[in-house]
Amino acid sequence: MLPQPSTSASGRRAHQGDGLAADQDQRFDRFGLHRQELLIHPAQPSADGCAGHQLEADRRLLPDPGVNLTNARLRGVEIAAPPLRGAPHRINAFIRLSRLPRVLQFSKYQGLGNDFLMLDGRRAADTDFVFGLTPELVVQLCDRRFGVGGDGVILALPPDHGGELRMRIFNADGSEPEMCGNGIRCLARFLADCDGDGPGRTWQIDTLAGRIVPELLPDGTIRVDMGAPFLQSEQVPTTLAIGPAGLPQGELEVDGECFAVAAAGMGNPHVVIPVDAVDEIDLDRFGSRLEVHPAFPARTNVHFVEVLAPDHLVMRVWERGAGPTLACGTGACATLVACHSLGLSARAARLDLPGGPLHIHWEASSGKVFMDGPAEHVFDGVIPDREAVAAARLEAAGTTAVTPEVASATTGAPEIDCATVCANGCIRPDNCPSAEARARVAALLDSTSLDALVSIATNSLESRTRARFERDTGLSG
Repeated sequence: MLPQPSTSASGRRAHQGDGLAADQDQRFDRFGLHRQELLIHPAQPSADGCAGHQLEADRRLLPDPGVNLTNARLRGVEIAAPPLRGAPHRINAFIRLSRLPRVLQFSKYQGLGNDFLMLDGRRAADTDFVFGLTPELVVQLCDRRFGVGGDGVILALPPDHGGELRMRIFNADGSEPEMCGNGIRCLARFLADCDGDGPGRTWQIDTLAGRIVPELLPDGTIRVDMGAPFLQSEQVPTTLAIGPAGLPQGELEVDGECFAVAAAGMGNPHVVIPVDAVDEIDLDRFGSRLEVHPAFPARTNVHFVEVLAPDHLVMRVWERGAGPTLACGTGACATLVACHSLGLSARAARLDLPGGPLHIHWEASSGKVFMDGPAEHVFDGVIPDREAVAAARLEAAGTTAVTPEVASATTGAPEIDCATVCANGCIRPDNCPSAEARARVAALLDSTSLDALVSIATNSLESRTRARFERDTGLSG
């Protein structure tokens, strides 16, 4: 059945020779398709319009029927051009809403080589399952050979305890720690880039470790008020008893070696081991075993530290759930607290980590620990939905459909490519393989306005790019 003509808000109507009705409204083309409507925004002459305005489907278009169309304006017809009758508009694009690509948009940031994938979910409606993240997906994303690569994934979410926003972080193994010092610096830099904030901006961020307040400094680094350390055994938590230094202390035997250790909490657990030479420590051997030592019921981050001077320490990091990392902000704070308590360092010191230095200050008057350090943008990217990628590969190979017989012969189980086989309706309504995906799309469309969807798709990368350009060049547009 040919698409039916439809009328625009302006009341004008343009009939095409092939039965396609294209509205000449200056804001969009409106097509009538199988008694439904599809709005196609015109191509933009500027670069700003190229990112996300070329194709936008109105929410009134339901996902089941096929849609055959080509927007002539996207083929070179200017917005002010004559009616489409004289423009090339042959129907040669086959688009289905069930196959419109879904993408995971992210930015990668690093703090002293401790790198994270940043996701902005501050406007998300479902904050418990935002972006569809699962531990398995986090592991895939953080894999440095088969994924994007990173020490973790960080979400910026709506507040739930009175702060400005909430932070969730997932380690590379899919576990969720309470906090991460380098991570929250990266989050602050990410927020500043997204929103165009300048020096002096602070954020009230709720974490599983409590309220954390980072501040953007004039030199572009981030100062974080990490709060007071936890020095009671049950707060860390650890089974080590409080020692003469006023924090949990003791000796732990690991793989035939005995270490004198001290523990401190920064909202997450840390064990600190002073040694004569950190470079001589087998970090993989001892770090992995200390992380899961019975003295730490929630596991622990492990830090070996060498004291060069009272105000200069060198440390190596084994992060809980991530293994050896180039830096750990909460670990640097815990290490300074432990070393000062043991009489090995001053209250303020530079701590050299494999990724670079952090400056830590344990303030005597307030008891709070402050951390100064860098956070830098690495790149932005998007990850397409696997189903969309598979469909694109089939198209590139010239395959229009995968029949149940072919799928059964190649995989041993009957499968259906709903995008092509079910063009005229679901052929397996009692056991539809795409029902769950369509339900997720429907839920998203029901819970999110069209304006919000467009804003998310078109503004995020552009605003961050502009903010970084203005910050780095001192120019504003």
